[in-house]
Amino acid sequence: QVQLVESGGGLVQPGGSLRLSCVASGRSFSLDTMGWYRQAPGGERELVAIFINGVLTKYAESVKGRFTISRDNAKNTVYLQMNSLKPEDTAAYYCLLHYGRDYWGKGTLVTVSS
Repeated sequence: QVQLVESGGGLVQPGGSLRLSCVASGRSFSLDTMGWYRQAPGGERELVAIFINGVLTKYAESVKGRFTISRDNAKNTVYLQMNSLKPEDTAAYYCLLHYGRDYWGKGTLVTVSS
């Protein structure tokens, strides 16, 4: 059974950094599409950054140059390094794995505020 567990969210001041982690259990997902979405209060879930078929990366325009997605296949873990955070980055961040169908984590909350 596939399970995704996110961690690393919290409260940070504007300009600060956070690193999110998503651990996938079940089997190796090194060649699968896996990444991060976010949903702000009152908003729709949107793509943040993703590995497509395990290799190609895609970023939302709003986070390019500030966020970096990476993965450790040996640990079945995907990371999201978030730098130069802005108040508009405040959202619940969700991990996605596409393996036959979409699997979602429960989310981790990121709040950017002074």
